Amino acid sequence: MGNLGMTEILLIGVALLLFFGPSKLPELGRSLGKGIQEFKKASKAITEELP
Repeated sequence: MGNLGMTEILLIGVALLLFFGPSKLPELGRSLGKGIQEFKKASKAITEELP
């Protein structure tokens, strides 16, 4: 996968806005952030357990 340019990011943002609506976007962002945080915690725990 290549890098995303500004045009692609804007297009994805508009699609998300149309699909979920403006009231759901903050909730969606929060959920995504929590998921990434949990993934980082789990990967760090696994890395620390390995010798």
